[in-house]
Amino acid sequence: MPAVNTPHGRGTAEPGGISGAGSAWGAGAASGTGRAGAFRILHVSTGNVCRSPLTERLTLHALQERLGDGRSGGILVESAGTWGHEGAPMEDHAAEVLLEHGADPEGFRGRELLDEHVIRADLVLTATRDHRAQVVSMGHSAGLRTFTLKEFTRLVRAIDAATLPDPRSAEGVVERAYALVQAAAALRGWLLAPSPEADEIHDPYGAPIPYFRSVGDEISKALDPVVTALTGVPAR
Repeated sequence: MPAVNTPHGRGTAEPGGISGAGSAWGAGAASGTGRAGAFRILHVSTGNVCRSPLTERLTLHALQERLGDGRSGGILVESAGTWGHEGAPMEDHAAEVLLEHGADPEGFRGRELLDEHVIRADLVLTATRDHRAQVVSMGHSAGLRTFTLKEFTRLVRAIDAATLPDPRSAEGVVERAYALVQAAAALRGWLLAPSPEADEIHDPYGAPIPYFRSVGDEISKALDPVVTALTGVPAR
């Protein structure tokens, strides 16, 4: 696959990918908080070298697997950290776990979470409740579109897919993504976590590779129903 400049350095471009500063993996048009032919997902953790890189690249990989031909359906995927290691590569163990899942770790560079990232995100998925609170505290009307990943998974499971736009229509995946976020936000007060820990993905930073693998599996499992809901295509 050809190389392209992404927000995390130089990586591989998929058909329909974009390049240039401030861009994101996965689609051919810039996005914001509103319909512009694309939908932007922002993954947030602490250092942006372990959990959020794993979630970013696993999301993109799952989208491309479901939709085929390296496409992401107009979904842009990026990540940042509340104490982001600006310009740092992801942890070696995180890269190894991505390869084991068939995802591409190449070209990643860490970023510190900025207002501009939150402003242009249509969905923010965080590793923990503390990260969610930090994003919401930045303002920008982020509360209705910010969830922990596992919280969003729980809510998505309760949404009737038949009520969402057909992903096969023009811009169908993008319109479906907006509708999915709105439906999840409406359910948030009704479907509470069984425990506070249920919405957390713990930080593997400094841990041995088996712990990174368990976190990678946890993230992949949480992403599966989300990507199925976005695309209308179950995992193969």
